[in-house]
Amino acid sequence: MSGQNNSEYVLELRGISKSFPGVKALDKVDLRLRPGSVHALCGENGAGKSTLMKIINGIYTMDEGEIWYKGEKITPQSPKAMLEMGVATIHQELSPILDMTIGENIFLGREPMNGMKMIDWKRLWDDTQKLLDEFKLSYDPKAVMRSLTVSDIALIEIVKAISRDASVVIMDEPTSSITDSEVHILFENVQRLKEKGVGIIYISHKMDEIFEICDEVTIFRDGQWIHSCPIEQIDKNGIIKTMVGREITDQFPKTTAPVGETVLELSGFTGDRFQNINFSLRAGEIVGFAGLVGAGRSELFRAVFGLDRKQSGQMKLEGKTVSFHNAQQAIDAGVLMASEDRKSEGVVLCRSIRENITLSSLKNIETGGFLSLKKEKENVEAMVKKLSIKIASPESPVSSLSGGNQQKVVLAKWLLRSPKVLILDEPTRGIDVGAKYEIYKLMCELAEQGVAIIMISSEMPEILGMSDRVAVMSQGRLTGEMNRRDATQENIMELAVKGFGQ
Repeated sequence: MSGQNNSEYVLELRGISKSFPGVKALDKVDLRLRPGSVHALCGENGAGKSTLMKIINGIYTMDEGEIWYKGEKITPQSPKAMLEMGVATIHQELSPILDMTIGENIFLGREPMNGMKMIDWKRLWDDTQKLLDEFKLSYDPKAVMRSLTVSDIALIEIVKAISRDASVVIMDEPTSSITDSEVHILFENVQRLKEKGVGIIYISHKMDEIFEICDEVTIFRDGQWIHSCPIEQIDKNGIIKTMVGREITDQFPKTTAPVGETVLELSGFTGDRFQNINFSLRAGEIVGFAGLVGAGRSELFRAVFGLDRKQSGQMKLEGKTVSFHNAQQAIDAGVLMASEDRKSEGVVLCRSIRENITLSSLKNIETGGFLSLKKEKENVEAMVKKLSIKIASPESPVSSLSGGNQQKVVLAKWLLRSPKVLILDEPTRGIDVGAKYEIYKLMCELAEQGVAIIMISSEMPEILGMSDRVAVMSQGRLTGEMNRRDATQENIMELAVKGFGQ
């Protein structure tokens, strides 16, 4: 390839390689972005997508390769330098300053100044209001970020990145924390950016989104470039097969496990965000909990797990009345929960993979009051093998893993506790198709072993594909239940909006 940039592209990456101790994250990968187009970057967790984005942003230094931007060969120095150059990134992991206002967050580091070299607050609030109006968002510019929901914060982060007047916008799983109506607003703004000639790199595991808004697609596998083409030259199955290197004939490998006795029973269960829940769960069942954002599903099971306090009602475990005042009591009783926020509540990012996997079962691997390193090593190796966790070493920090592999570490931690009830809150959020398939298979295996599983999910295909029974919540109430054969998207949505406008 010649040493000159092709002006057809606003951003061109050539032969980018990057290694970390024990693993080659990127091996001579290419990516070419045209102005005014949306380019999907697809690949399993661990394929190298995030590493490449961090190289573009100057967080990582590439070992070899070239980056060309607007006809110039560049060496990214820092995220701030790239932002000033015109490359903005919307990160999957939100990083707002929670005790500052919406306006202060959006204009952080580029506040409008008056003639006295002081912040022009009136202009800052006015400019923020204009941006919010442009995005059809009805927030107060002076509202503190801490008062917002995760969904609200995600939208503000999107506004912040797009408002930078950038030539390249990188969107990493931008819809993972926002509602369907907010996705529609985002896509309208993506279309506006395209019309302005902005090039967009779009990273998502949601195939429907990719085919709705993307013009081209590049697929990575195991740190290598595999394929690039216009979106109309490939279909969903073609992308999945190229990503994982094999055919996945059935996205949901659901099996029917023998259903046993009632394990968990709630009667009149009431808390701050849920009221009068009457529900039972049997051994071997996978019950999907559906509902709109804010329906109270997560809050209900946080209370079951002892993280939040219930106000009234009764809970029975295997026929015996129980009340968990903290998570440790629930864990000791065999009721375990994998939170939707795995980085804050699922793993300890600064500790090793080994420490994270054995964290909740240290009592089971001690000998004479001392930790048995031999037992710990055997347990970790067994879990890494069982769940196909891709690691360089058990001593690597868990933060070095992809989202899918971090989720497997969370599951490994709980499997060592031999759960009776396993609560999975958004178990496959931000996870690629191959890793999803492996988690679904594991859920089926656990159900066959008699584990009772609650799956809270905002993905309708997942609810329909993996549930033996579907329970639906709306505005803190359980509005209905149905078995697998009767569950459809239409009747689930009917129950999910029950009570609105009444």
